[in-house]
Amino acid sequence: MTKELVLGIDIGGTNTVWGIVDARGHILSTGKISTKGHPNPETFMQALHTSVKAGASVELIPQITGIGIGAPNGNYYSGCIEFAPNLEWKGVIPLKDLSEKHFQIKTRITNDANAAALGEMQYGAARGMKDFIMVTLGTGVGSGFVANGALIYGHDGLAGELGHVIAVRNGRSCGCGRKGCLETYTSATGVVRTAQELLENYQGKSLLQNVPLSSKEIANAAEKGDELSIQIFDFTAQILGQSLADAVAITSPSAIILFGGLAQSGELLMKPLKKYFEENLLSIYRNKVQILSSQLPESDAAVLGAAGLAWN
Repeated sequence: MTKELVLGIDIGGTNTVWGIVDARGHILSTGKISTKGHPNPETFMQALHTSVKAGASVELIPQITGIGIGAPNGNYYSGCIEFAPNLEWKGVIPLKDLSEKHFQIKTRITNDANAAALGEMQYGAARGMKDFIMVTLGTGVGSGFVANGALIYGHDGLAGELGHVIAVRNGRSCGCGRKGCLETYTSATGVVRTAQELLENYQGKSLLQNVPLSSKEIANAAEKGDELSIQIFDFTAQILGQSLADAVAITSPSAIILFGGLAQSGELLMKPLKKYFEENLLSIYRNKVQILSSQLPESDAAVLGAAGLAWN
């Protein structure tokens, strides 16, 4: 017996993950390719199509009735990726058209963080919530704002770019062309930049000296009590806490849900984050807004959310 299935695709700055999903949110088949290293979006979509055909069971492919894609700067209205700072391809990319050309299946796209928010709302920590903010802490910082039970897209489909709100005036250069964006401090790459800056003048001994730096390596060192690594997490939490407190004043969410690699560092981030968040909240919002970790496995929220786009 055949049943309707959809293909959910999450395009990240580093990897692209796909999953074939049924109506109950079960991922029946999954795979991934590198987002990087493709000469142009056309060859990327060819590689993605090849990956799905090779990785999925033969009987599943004909049952796919729709495709949903979460992508950086993915515009729900235009079907294009528009000037994504974390992708190798620049300008406006007609992703919906490319997908429909290669897969011959109707496709919808949205911002990758919006897709994660949809996944969290349907299957994760935001079930039953009508007002929340989803923040993805990965290669970049993405966000999806849900208010009154609906994603906020704005007039042009590009609303909700918390990662490119300026957190530090005249701060670090960002791939978007501005300076001091939240993303440059609280993404995985931003945390590594903090470590590099602090290491330059650090007089003590640290587990981070003479090792390849990554956010995971910094978290491991902090877990072992490395003073500099703990300082890096505290600095990151301070900037993130201030920006999240500002965001609360706009939509008054019941919760902020954190997703992505950095969010998996547990209390290393959460404990100082909650402290700085509450300190910076307008008094009318204090002790009302939860900060939660995603309840979905890494990548599943975005894949399931992208699939949710296709169901709709």
